[in-house]
Amino acid sequence: MRRLENRVILVTGAASGIGRATAERLADEGGKLFCVDVQIDAVRELVTAIAARGGEATAQACDVSDERQVAETIAACVDRYGRLDVLCNVAGILRFDHFHDLRTEDWNRVLAVNLTGTFLVCRAALPHLLKTKGNIVNVASTAALAAQPWAAAYAASKGGILALTHTLAIDYVKQGLRVNAVCPGDIQTPIMNAFRLPEGANPKLLRRVMAPMGTGKPEHVAGVIAMLASDDGAFVTGEHIRIDGGTLA
Repeated sequence: MRRLENRVILVTGAASGIGRATAERLADEGGKLFCVDVQIDAVRELVTAIAARGGEATAQACDVSDERQVAETIAACVDRYGRLDVLCNVAGILRFDHFHDLRTEDWNRVLAVNLTGTFLVCRAALPHLLKTKGNIVNVASTAALAAQPWAAAYAASKGGILALTHTLAIDYVKQGLRVNAVCPGDIQTPIMNAFRLPEGANPKLLRRVMAPMGTGKPEHVAGVIAMLASDDGAFVTGEHIRIDGGTLA
């Protein structure tokens, strides 16, 4: 499928996991990718891989929690390609703590990257997306919809992303902008592979987040993002879609 032929698409968190799979899928569907992450070497490798598959992509280093870097990144994207049609906010961090052990600085960092980062990128990209009547796909989580153990900061940040998504969708619906979110659940990513139980945690609580269908792949999420980003999602806005293998069914 070439549903995104010649559309300019910015993907944050593109170095690995869901972000990388999303960039690859959207490039395969004809999009011109602007790939953003703090891990610049990994993003450059991704761009090389996309080019080897016949796609077009550009790498950019950016910490989405830094307002100046975000503004420079959006400007660089528009300078490179002349427009912006789709924004995919995938960048995020995850940590697990007993709530009583959660330090303020760790809480602030998770919210700064996941929620404030999504806000900053959306705000900077908005004027360009309104010009093209484009769309935004934010990556939230099933943690925004149901309890996830030891993830107070992460769940709060993803719940905020979901609320932001719904609000932006209705704020700009008359200007032709669509805004949606996906809520992945049990997906095998580098973030999840680094998971460690907090000291003294009850492992039985993990059953709450284990998918009946088994662990999913980043490509499963990327496929849904591609649908929302394309004209197949033309009548979808303000929506969130669970990709969780039946965890919350």
